Amino acid sequence: MYTNRSYLFTSESVSEGHPDKVCDQISDGVLDAYLSVDPAARVAAESLITTNHLTIAGEVSASKEISKSEIEKMAREVVKNIGYNHEDVGFDAAKADVQILLHAQSTDISMGVTGEGLHKEEGAGDQGLMFGFAVNETEELMPMPIHFSHLILKELSKKRHANEIKFLRPDAKSQVTVKYENGKPVAIDTVVVSTQHSADVTHSRLSESVIEEVIKKVLPKEFLAKTRYLINPTGQFIIGGPHGDCGLTGRKIIVDTYGGYARHGGGAFSGKDPSKVDRSAAYMMRYIAKNIVASGVASICELQVAYAIGVAQPVSVLVNTFGSGKIPDEKIEKIISEKLDLSPRGIREKLNLRHLKYLPTASYGHFGRTGDSFTWEKTDIKGLFN
Repeated sequence: MYTNRSYLFTSESVSEGHPDKVCDQISDGVLDAYLSVDPAARVAAESLITTNHLTIAGEVSASKEISKSEIEKMAREVVKNIGYNHEDVGFDAAKADVQILLHAQSTDISMGVTGEGLHKEEGAGDQGLMFGFAVNETEELMPMPIHFSHLILKELSKKRHANEIKFLRPDAKSQVTVKYENGKPVAIDTVVVSTQHSADVTHSRLSESVIEEVIKKVLPKEFLAKTRYLINPTGQFIIGGPHGDCGLTGRKIIVDTYGGYARHGGGAFSGKDPSKVDRSAAYMMRYIAKNIVASGVASICELQVAYAIGVAQPVSVLVNTFGSGKIPDEKIEKIISEKLDLSPRGIREKLNLRHLKYLPTASYGHFGRTGDSFTWEKTDIKGLFN
């Protein structure tokens, strides 16, 4: 982003077994459960996990109830599938205490969303500001540091689930530092990986496996010529997951988005239905920013949008192409306002947000992904900007 100097930029990712990410997945599992019985359900689910205990709390409005036993069964299945299913990992999905504290959504919030409020329209579920971003550093139009951080942990998880590296355990973090010259990535300076492991593996064996079988497999060779590797730099990481750290929904918002490379409005995603613009509008801003960059109109683009609770149309929209735009930013803003519906209903219908599975979004980032759950990654409106 700085075009006149050399610099280093770092982003991190965390694995599906990180305690905060476990909570994100459980919260999105609750959301998926309610949307499966009522696509118009409104859900705000939060989770907390610690040693041998999980609490699920929040607000729900749906035409059909889901029993506590069904929610509990779903949550245990999510934790089991991550890999916390025996004593060796410090948390057992089958034996942990589970508490369900879900209740009805506030009627004051509900009437602003359903069109029963002051403005008599389907409005935003809350006030707030959201950002979207895209940059042509990778094929996925994501910043390179966060994209590479995700790649490392996805491969680490793949090796663990396939039992190809037998000493790996679910909790892990990665960090990638990229060197930039004149605003362009030229090398990977440092890679940090900390992964939970069994007690019987040596540090040297673990380091060699992570570097040779994971990092060098997924990162481009031409960027690794002088890379420094720091693998489990404390020496060991046996106690991890919910037993090592308490987890909460929504604490990894920078991991979820752009790794700090772009701004963030502050709202978390997981556990929230599409009426919550924290989630849906952030997806829409990514969709628009990605299409702008995919069109070739700009090489980098950041969008901001802001809403008032109960009001359908945003109170502001801002485009910034950081001087890379082939047309003025004001013209792009005009195209957006004339061609795209940024109301909660318009976003929901454009991105089909009531009919997605959200659990897959809850680990390894919400952006730069492929699959049916990531409709905002399509580049089917790039023609609007040419």
